[in-house]
Parts: sequence; C-alpha cells; structure tokens
Amino acid sequence: MAKATFGAGCFWGVESAFRGLKGVTDAAVGYMGGTLANPTYDDVCTDRTGHAEVVQLEYDPQQISYEELLRAFFDLHDPTTLNRQGPDYGKQYRSVIFFHDPEQERAAHKMKDELDRTGRFPRKIVTQIAPAADFWRAEEYHQRYFEKHGIAACRTH
Repeated sequence: MAKATFGAGCFWGVESAFRGLKGVTDAAVGYMGGTLANPTYDDVCTDRTGHAEVVQLEYDPQQISYEELLRAFFDLHDPTTLNRQGPDYGKQYRSVIFFHDPEQERAAHKMKDELDRTGRFPRKIVTQIAPAADFWRAEEYHQRYFEKHGIAACRTH
C-alpha cells in the first residue's frame, strides 16, 4: 500500500469522492501543514494554525496510480482559487498536495505545470505542493461524514 495526502476544500466531499475510486483502500480526514500539535476542528477553523483540511489516502498502486489520484484531485475542486472552495474560505481550505516521496513531488509538479500549459482552467493553478508533515486525524464525527449522513458524493465545481 502507498499513501497520498490532498487538501481540496472541505474534507467531507473530498473523502467521499476518493473512497469511490477503485484502488483506494482507506481514507481519513484530518489536518496537515500547520504549527499546532494535535489540533481540533475548532483550532483549525480559527485560520491561525496554518493547517489545511486534508484527506489522507491509502491506495494500491497496482490498481490505481498516483497520477490517476492527481487527476481526480484536480477534477474535484477549483485549484485556481487561493484559500477558498465555494463558500468556504480560509487557509484551511487551500488547494494543496502533500507529497510523501520525491516521485510524488515530481508527479505533482509535472501535472500542475501540464494543466497550466494546456489552459484547462481559466486562471493559473495556485495549488501548493509541500512535503507531508504530521497528519492529525480529525474528530470521529468528521470521518465518513457523507456516508453517515446519507449524502451522495459531489464535485465542488
């Protein structure tokens, strides 16, 4: 199994969408990229901890490639809006790829550059690409939120 971590706005819908991909064996929502150890949702919502809401995936590279996960990530949200997705705004909703190894870093930069070159999006992509840091699992009521509440997965744009 391999690991991938993405921030694409509110983590509930992102988690649900990634769970639906063949080859993704597990997904958990949480926080990454900030300065506070063991942050809570309330801490992160202050927009002062520096954390992003993220989904950390476990996936089988024999069934789904990291590049396919990147394509799904870019399809799930608007990577051209800084610190905002739909009605949600703040650094915790930023578009970010946290890479776990040099191959993921190269693949993320390559795809971002390629998408900018092709003009797929009307504006320049602002997705941050950063090394993975401590993953702080969100409170249990956030895990599988859509599933628990009978909400169908949706795209954010």
